[in-house]
Amino acid sequence: MGGWRNAVQEASASKPLFLTIYATVIVGILVSSFYVFSAIYSPSASTAQSISTSWLSSPPLPQNRVSPSSGQSINTSQPTTTGLQPGSNQLRPIWEAPPPTSKMPPLKSFRLTKELIGERAKNNVIIVTFGNFAFMDFILTWVKHLTDLGVSNLLVGAMDTKLLNALYWKGVPVFDMGSRMSTVDVGWGSPTFHKMGREKVLLINAILPFGYELLMCDTDMVWLKNPLPYLARYPDADILTSSDQVVPTVVDDRLADWKQVGAAYNIGIFHWRPTEPAIKLAKEWKAMLLADDKIWDQNGFNELVRRQSGPAVDDSGLFYAFDGNLKLGILPESIFCSGHTYFVQAMYEQLRLEPYALHTTFQYAGTEGKRHRLREAMVFYDPPEYYDAQGGFLSFRPSIPKSLLLDGKHNLESHFSLINYQIKQIRLALAIASLLNRTLVMPPLWCRLDRLWFPHPGVLVGSMTRQPFLCPLDHVFEVNVMLKDLPVEEFGPAINIREYSFLSNPSLPQQVKESWLDVQLCQEGTEDCHASSNTSRPGLLRFPKRSSEEMFKTVFSSFKDVKVIQFSSMQDAFLGFTDKMREEKFRNRVKRYVGIWCCVGNHTPGHIYYDMYWDEKPGWKPAPPKTPDEDHPPF
Repeated sequence: MGGWRNAVQEASASKPLFLTIYATVIVGILVSSFYVFSAIYSPSASTAQSISTSWLSSPPLPQNRVSPSSGQSINTSQPTTTGLQPGSNQLRPIWEAPPPTSKMPPLKSFRLTKELIGERAKNNVIIVTFGNFAFMDFILTWVKHLTDLGVSNLLVGAMDTKLLNALYWKGVPVFDMGSRMSTVDVGWGSPTFHKMGREKVLLINAILPFGYELLMCDTDMVWLKNPLPYLARYPDADILTSSDQVVPTVVDDRLADWKQVGAAYNIGIFHWRPTEPAIKLAKEWKAMLLADDKIWDQNGFNELVRRQSGPAVDDSGLFYAFDGNLKLGILPESIFCSGHTYFVQAMYEQLRLEPYALHTTFQYAGTEGKRHRLREAMVFYDPPEYYDAQGGFLSFRPSIPKSLLLDGKHNLESHFSLINYQIKQIRLALAIASLLNRTLVMPPLWCRLDRLWFPHPGVLVGSMTRQPFLCPLDHVFEVNVMLKDLPVEEFGPAINIREYSFLSNPSLPQQVKESWLDVQLCQEGTEDCHASSNTSRPGLLRFPKRSSEEMFKTVFSSFKDVKVIQFSSMQDAFLGFTDKMREEKFRNRVKRYVGIWCCVGNHTPGHIYYDMYWDEKPGWKPAPPKTPDEDHPPF
């Protein structure tokens, strides 16, 4: 944990719990919300012309996570939505790439103008996101969700020419922001990071005078339902904004109860109308940020609009803010979802509502963590090769005793007992995946306690978090480390992973679905337990528990062309590597895969490290480090 987190914990420990949660949740959320994204998908501008968009087929929304209300998928080979292509006098359908023999228009033709927005806008509304080339896969996902919803009045601001070129050749409406920023992940808190935040404010100030309504979005969010009809329900609003509220203020699809919203207003999703009060706020916000480069854009926005809160405009949920003339509305936290209300609470699901948006806040492991969460929800778009990896896939059916999942109190001991039981199975699966050179499909991960940045009683008081709950992988595992290129000499061969919902994703190709081997673990010496596929059921292999490395290599060499090998269990599946050097490198690697749980109260530091090899330490108990010298991961 960084110094800022320890400071939060120390400050929190000196106050009652409800003040701790109120005061510190905003800080934690701001940090979570402001991670900048790096991309693992990065085609060069020179080859962007030849990149196919056929992989942008639209998976249905995940079962038991979002409602199937997004409408039918749009086949990108037959685009039906239109988009202005700079340098042309006509609209071209979004996703329809320019002719490969054509030339890139001059840069000046991509300037943001009133005419460009006018061509793109519908019912006087324009939807905008922006980023640099590091955002490429997030931006494609953002655009594709909107076009699948039949929404075409969108524009993407390119902060570097590499992104501008790539989007242009994919048929995505793009304009030049003139930022000339780096094309890579700039890092949270860096000067470039702060500059990116200011670009949003400059963009709002540039667009509002044109007279169009602006729905401004971060690129780490996706639209699950067309938001424009909802926004149109509040024509008197100057601004409608999302928030980081985690405790429900309403139980239907009305605007949030502004009197109960104590968390930060989140500027990752907000809608501006070109009214005099909104333009006045935008100008003052811009002046504030340009005068002090240490102010975060979201902090500045909250400071300004919270100068006055109330009274209510009417019974619509709008209220007066800022200077007493601005009419502000807070979008409901249950359906304009944060990373907490969606992934942890599934608030919309419990209230039987249809979510409009998902924003990857309240999240860990940086960009990789955000991407992985969207993949878990099956709302992220990946190229075809992601679903048919070389070497094939390995999965297993996790077995969790009911007593670990449900019995007893939800406390540190029961939470860590549950997590450690799952960690041991995942450790074995990682070893087998490494041995067989297969990509491991991670299992669903169950937690009893939430993870936050500050002391809490297990779950946030007043939230709808159920115990136990299906928790994001980054609550326990360092997803960014799992996906990092670690030196093979020290950490052994890389082990690729996929999200737990991977094999249920409709984007999984038929050739993968049809190439499947079920491995049923059995007790050696019992009937038919001799690594034989001579069973009454095709595609089934009986395989002895506690098999050696040699046994695995010998038997599964016959199945190297099978796409998916699924084990019935990981309990006692593998004895371990014969090569002690490889074993040591594997241990070095996977020890770094697990993170922390946070945080216990009245103790600094309050976090507790997960340990991949907890079972090798007799009497291991979950406890925070006793001294600063002990405050390090278990490696």
